[in-house]
Amino acid sequence: MFYRQSMIVIVLLSLFTNYLSAETKSIDLDELNGNWHLRVMDGMEVRKARAILDFDTKKMQLSGFDGCNRISGILKKNSETNMSSQLASTRMACRGSIQSYVSKRLHETVREGFSITEAKRYGVNGITIKSPSHELFFKKMGKE
Repeated sequence: MFYRQSMIVIVLLSLFTNYLSAETKSIDLDELNGNWHLRVMDGMEVRKARAILDFDTKKMQLSGFDGCNRISGILKKNSETNMSSQLASTRMACRGSIQSYVSKRLHETVREGFSITEAKRYGVNGITIKSPSHELFFKKMGKE
């Protein structure tokens, strides 16, 4: 009886996880240009932090807002599928704990090096930026 219940729970968790992570595929750099709003960080809803990344792949520049400060940096290709950047930022205080949480982890993600894939989560099309320590889901601004 216990074994059967355990198997049912495992199958349901597996289906739920597959539903949340959904499809992913690599993204063409030209499709990356523009503003992206951070929605989910490491499985946590973080839209209220209002973090935004703005990619300019022609100039290989990254800018935006980390939840606390304006940020900017030069994108460096580490491999065919991995990029990184050293971000410069203003030095304003964070408004709250969610902004601090997002700011710290966003900087870690970009510094560590990350891959970018197209993704769909919770019925929303966007991109996933994944580093060794963090996974961030962004929705393109201005798109429904």
